[in-house]
Amino acid sequence: MHEFFVRRIVETGRLPLFCFFVAFIVTFVLTRVNVRLIRNDVRWWFRNVKAGDVHIHHVVFGVVLMLLGGVAGFAIPSAHSWPNVLAASVFGMGAALVLDEFALILHLQDVYWTEKGRASVDAVFVAIAVTGLLLLGVHPLGMTGFEQPAPGDETARPLLLVVYVASLSVNLGLAVVALLKGKIWTGLLGLFVPVVLIVGAVRVARPGSPWSRWLYAPGSRKYRRAVRREERYRRPIIRAKIWIQEFIAGRHDLIPPEARRRKTGRTGEHALPDRRHRRSRVD
Repeated sequence: MHEFFVRRIVETGRLPLFCFFVAFIVTFVLTRVNVRLIRNDVRWWFRNVKAGDVHIHHVVFGVVLMLLGGVAGFAIPSAHSWPNVLAASVFGMGAALVLDEFALILHLQDVYWTEKGRASVDAVFVAIAVTGLLLLGVHPLGMTGFEQPAPGDETARPLLLVVYVASLSVNLGLAVVALLKGKIWTGLLGLFVPVVLIVGAVRVARPGSPWSRWLYAPGSRKYRRAVRREERYRRPIIRAKIWIQEFIAGRHDLIPPEARRRKTGRTGEHALPDRRHRRSRVD
């Protein structure tokens, strides 16, 4: 295992990326454990960080850590020295804290424990998947091998460059089509495995996607096919994804203890009108 790690991670210059990857995952898991314990009102655990009446979300600490790690990574001369590895770890910690509240940034609302809050977990999953592929040596759209021409290849280099640019343009076009068809994961993973883009671009679009709204008339054969595929294949996958999300990140759309106390009137505050319109959150 040690030889494999040295050969595949250290000797290939991926040690900073590996440390970023590990720090990202560990920080995300610990953050979710922390917020779930706070949400469950565990008496011996920490409480929310506040400055007066202002609740300081952990995205603030994430931005600070990303700034420190990013600036340090640029300032350290050697890209593979231990200080650079430490900077990559700090940046990974900050990135996890920021993406864990991605939904808050996206909606500019405190939606952490609501249905919209699942966007944060999706963003974390995407970051883990992309970083994991990069660690395995999979480059997006084959972006490698054109930095230094081999001896004797100077004449062939222009032709190879033309072929590469043409292939890149086609793959990017297929990725755009897949994204317009509502296939986010297919479009992102296809950047690393181009054959996936072909499948995503050829198959029918998801109902409600921009492609479906533009080209599928309501009641048309393609629209009915899209609805059937959504109900037969996509819905079970979405249910499984939500189960995994809630297993890792906690159940959404449940009233936290402090909101429950307000609702029952024990704190003298107004009761919440409805669970669906709740905006309070424990972090």
